[in-house]
Amino acid sequence: MILSQPQYLWLLMLVPLFFAVQVFVNRLRRARLRRFGDEALVETLMPSYTSAKVWLRLSLFAVAFCFFVLALARPQRGVRLKEQQVSGAEVIIALDVSNSMLAEDYSPNRLERAKLAISQVTEKLRDDRIGLIIFAGESYVQIPLTSDYISARMFLNSISNRSVPVQGTAIASAIEMAARSFSENTDKSRAVIIITDGENHEDDPVAAAQMAAQMGIRVFTIGVGSKEGTFIPQPEGGYIVDAEGNNVVTRLDDETLQQIAAEGDGLYVQSTNKEFGLAPIIEEIQNMEDKVTTTVTYEEYEELYMYFLGVALLFLVVEMLVGDRRSKVHLFRREDK
Repeated sequence: MILSQPQYLWLLMLVPLFFAVQVFVNRLRRARLRRFGDEALVETLMPSYTSAKVWLRLSLFAVAFCFFVLALARPQRGVRLKEQQVSGAEVIIALDVSNSMLAEDYSPNRLERAKLAISQVTEKLRDDRIGLIIFAGESYVQIPLTSDYISARMFLNSISNRSVPVQGTAIASAIEMAARSFSENTDKSRAVIIITDGENHEDDPVAAAQMAAQMGIRVFTIGVGSKEGTFIPQPEGGYIVDAEGNNVVTRLDDETLQQIAAEGDGLYVQSTNKEFGLAPIIEEIQNMEDKVTTTVTYEEYEELYMYFLGVALLFLVVEMLVGDRRSKVHLFRREDK
């Protein structure tokens, strides 16, 4: 059993306070009685009063309060992973997070503009499963294939150029990792969208795209950046420089990206500040053959708060029925006439 709202348990700290207040009230009462004379004698003049019922009522109220607090904490029992049949393509987005993506020829920079575009992808996809790979000199699976677009957008916010420790731009590594990340039972309904400036310095992305196409995976590319080039800013100020002290210029390599898309049976789109260019790619993906897959969508718990609330109400009813006066009915007692 788990508690969905455990912060309400802090209210249980009020229970000792109830009894402390009652002790204080009893002391005040005895102090008032002593003003009228002998305390025992004065109490004999009030035969209907009984301190035992006062404590009994307080105890019943305290128990009812505890169960009420537990109901507020929303106890839940068990967990059930619910499977759901969905149709659609499997789409893995490979996002370049190398330092060159910090260039500010896009607003605010290439990387942030690309993250915004990915967020727009998750809003347009419906029955498709989406995954995210980030790459620079190495590649990492950031989000495995999922239909939970909300979680995908949440993970997206934490991505930066420091998410991959090894700098560089290994596009082929990202394509190969994406190919390994698809479900084994799917064939044609698979697509990779590579978002990068195309400056590949590590491997052979064209060959990797050819291999992916042979596996039935379509490779789409989106070029981010300007052909004229721009400097790469550093977080602490200034620009990244080479070994000779000159500012490094990063340019869009659209020729490489066009070749990757051509060999990967996909499309190449050059993005701009105004329009990122996702529309034709999304349209092409939505026209792909749909395939029914089984996916785990959410966890379901059984709510138990109503039982705790019912017990709390029961103790409150008993507390009201007890009253605070001595009962006039005596069981098993016989009065002589």
